[in-house]
Amino acid sequence: MARLSRYFETFRDPDGEYKMRVFTDGHAVLRLAATNKGLAFSEEERIEFKLDGLLPPQVATLEQQLARTRAAYLCEPTPIARYQYLRGLQERNELLFYALLQDHLVEMLPIIYTPTVGEAVQKFSALFQNSRGLSLSPGNVDRAHEAVDNGFYDDVRMIVATDSSAILGIGDQGYGGLAIPIGKLSLYTAGGGVSPYRTLPVALDVGTDRADLREDPDYVGVRQPRLKGEAYLDFMDKFVDAIKARYPRTILQWEDLSKDTAFTVLKRYRHRIASFNDDVQGTGAVALAGVINACKLRGQRLSEQRIIVYGAGAGGGGVAMAMHEGLMRDGLSSEAAYARLFVLDSKGLLLQSREMEDYKRPFAKSAAELAGWTLASGTPNLEETIIGSGATILLGLSGVPGSFTEVHARAMAANTDRPVIFPLSNPTTSCEATPEELLRWTDGMGIVATGSPFPPVRLSTGEEVPVGQGNNAFIFPGLGFGAILANATQVTDGMVMAASVALAEYTEQHHLANGLVYPPIGELQEVSIIVAARVIAQAFADGVATTTKLTPETAETYVREHFWRPRYLPFVRGTGRRATDE
Repeated sequence: MARLSRYFETFRDPDGEYKMRVFTDGHAVLRLAATNKGLAFSEEERIEFKLDGLLPPQVATLEQQLARTRAAYLCEPTPIARYQYLRGLQERNELLFYALLQDHLVEMLPIIYTPTVGEAVQKFSALFQNSRGLSLSPGNVDRAHEAVDNGFYDDVRMIVATDSSAILGIGDQGYGGLAIPIGKLSLYTAGGGVSPYRTLPVALDVGTDRADLREDPDYVGVRQPRLKGEAYLDFMDKFVDAIKARYPRTILQWEDLSKDTAFTVLKRYRHRIASFNDDVQGTGAVALAGVINACKLRGQRLSEQRIIVYGAGAGGGGVAMAMHEGLMRDGLSSEAAYARLFVLDSKGLLLQSREMEDYKRPFAKSAAELAGWTLASGTPNLEETIIGSGATILLGLSGVPGSFTEVHARAMAANTDRPVIFPLSNPTTSCEATPEELLRWTDGMGIVATGSPFPPVRLSTGEEVPVGQGNNAFIFPGLGFGAILANATQVTDGMVMAASVALAEYTEQHHLANGLVYPPIGELQEVSIIVAARVIAQAFADGVATTTKLTPETAETYVREHFWRPRYLPFVRGTGRRATDE
């Protein structure tokens, strides 16, 4: 039996059939997205739960509802209108929303996630209709325990929390950043098998440094500058303590924190509560998986490459760290791995002679390492770094559109027959270059993957080249679900690496022969299952798995059996504690 909320619980009857025990009735059943079936309530349920006369007379199947909602979705004229339609459906009938999303995941992923979610973030206050999840601000953070206790669900296992300071490539978005956790958790369910009744999106509204937001009369967030330093960390301490008190078994994903805080927050809390940062670790893991397969396409090893990471924010820093771990996994010493990595931020190549954040310092180069380079000034730019380093792999995480030019692409092609160039910045408008441009500039020889979806590119020869999407959705749903099922006390670096390797091996087995370094989005569920099973096995190996319900050998079967799929359960009336009870 699983008590999911004060309003309902799921259980299996003596015949093994899953059912939902409901502790309320009438309009309340229809107004709760988690219990509303719309026209799918049977006649018996309508009578038993005081819905008789509250619905049209026809009883519909889930399939009929899906056809109706699909048709309505297609009538919406723009991506943002379709986003709003899906969000409205999610707030009316959550199970129907997930059934629709799972049936059309490839088509709808760009709507609920990047790139459309970027527009939804920017227009969040203007589009606001329904509250969702937990909102903490300086005004109520001292009541964090009470606020968390007010939550709808009783056994949350997956939380995505953001302070909205570095949303995608569009920066500080204030309260509007909550759209990202909502979207990410939709993927945890539709693509990763996590029950939506065990998820919680969180807005950590510590203010915004954008005066235009604070002065906007429609803005729904706190109208004050962002908390900084000790005040910020005190806020986070109160949040983590409150979450840990009510949901001690939850996994917490930090989302879209700025580089100034992402690494600090991860280090401060990852041993206090099982947590990870998707921008740092998820981005690193998915990039590493794609690079491993790009090397295999060329018949080479990762340890032979010289790699440039262009952009050193949370994502770029995470990718650089993942490349370092990957190079060591392929046999290099730590020192030799650093020697093959070249990281640039907005000021150019990281050099030991200048000031920088601590997480960047291991990648900084000495003057001796640049001996023989031709430089116009003291700090190498991207073109000079490509030429001087002899780079064979170029990874873009700058968020600066158009920052990879023909000069850069041809310089990469001069270093290797098949240059690997991944413009990974999201959303599409922040991409460093389009796949069509990069393939044209490398005469069709580049191995290209992107962070946002792009159509295949037709070369001048007539050949059509598919564009792999290095989407974090290939990592975080499986990583989170595996950590949940393992009842992990930590999300270790080993578990993140296991997720990356699982993705790389899955792609190699099924798609590498066709030139793809990432699988199609349509296989997200299967990828997530494989990733989750590997993560569980690694959690046991790392000594952080506390479950007694499975073993590394039974992990994949267990993941498949517990993968949540949307279907209406028969209702039975609950007795005992009711929604109005204390």
